[in-house]
Amino acid sequence: MFDEWIGQLRSGNELSSETIGAIVSALLNEEVAAELKADFLIALAVKEETPSELASFVRALRDRSIPLALPGAFANRQLLDVCGTGGDRLGTFNISTTVALVCAAAGALVVKHGNRAVTSKSGSADVLERLGIGIDLTPAEVAVSLEKHGFAFLFAPRFHPAFRALASARKLCAERGQRTLFNFIGPLMNPARPTAQLVGVARPEWVVPMAHVLQALGLNRAMVVSGEVEGEGTLDELSTLGINTVAEFYQKRGFHSSSWSPSNFPLQPATLKDLAGGDAAENATIIVSLLRGQDRGPRRDAVLLNAAAGLYVAGLADSLVEGWDLARETLESGKADAKLKQLQGTP
Repeated sequence: MFDEWIGQLRSGNELSSETIGAIVSALLNEEVAAELKADFLIALAVKEETPSELASFVRALRDRSIPLALPGAFANRQLLDVCGTGGDRLGTFNISTTVALVCAAAGALVVKHGNRAVTSKSGSADVLERLGIGIDLTPAEVAVSLEKHGFAFLFAPRFHPAFRALASARKLCAERGQRTLFNFIGPLMNPARPTAQLVGVARPEWVVPMAHVLQALGLNRAMVVSGEVEGEGTLDELSTLGINTVAEFYQKRGFHSSSWSPSNFPLQPATLKDLAGGDAAENATIIVSLLRGQDRGPRRDAVLLNAAAGLYVAGLADSLVEGWDLARETLESGKADAKLKQLQGTP
């Protein structure tokens, strides 16, 4: 069937959701050759995935993840995820992971989905593990952590064991220098099915399509961002160093896209070097310093700007300015440090 599907793609045809369901079954079949899977993934990327196709792949793949049943008490509350696609290769510290902890300390229910590093020195799982926060939680433990602490980490390999069947094909694609749909959908695979999401992408042209995918998946509130670093590239975060490209939608408001400068916020002069990170140990030290209120430099500004967006998306602030103020108060009051200690199980 792969020859037929590849033929459809090379003819420029969009795949139906029914066809994608069959394709996912074949991709996750360990008896199918990795070369065939890689050829298909490359053909799909060359055609360029549509938002409808990406949403259908996410649904089909999530249906094969380990199920996660959360207590009914969470049914009427927003569940927030804050993450990026990665791939910006700009070497910053773990901004979105820090932001997730700040948002949880400010009162958001955070279900952080992530993995170990692929294109950086420290992924969210690596740095959280170094911080002493449990990462390899069972579905039951996720529910308990969310109920007790307002924060839970969902380690992607635990919840998506079927992805092992794709490892060789993805390696072949990487060796051929070809990105695949998996460069997009990692942040969308959260088995907790968050209702609110802040997603960073490494290229501004991906912002609007990714937001349309999130909308198709039925989220209540979402913001997709890509931040310019003048002369350096683009972050998969909101940037304090250049123009931000943003697409967002909310329950009572329609879809909106914009580009804006962060100059209205009280930012300190900074360069990309001021946001630099390192390995998991170095980034954990940076995060502790930020959450304790010791680091009040440009890294703090980057956290405040992105936390402002996270808190706005979660519905805890009515604007980015309000979100900035709430994030700042969360750091200055000691709530962020207290949340970290709570998650570490330390007094």
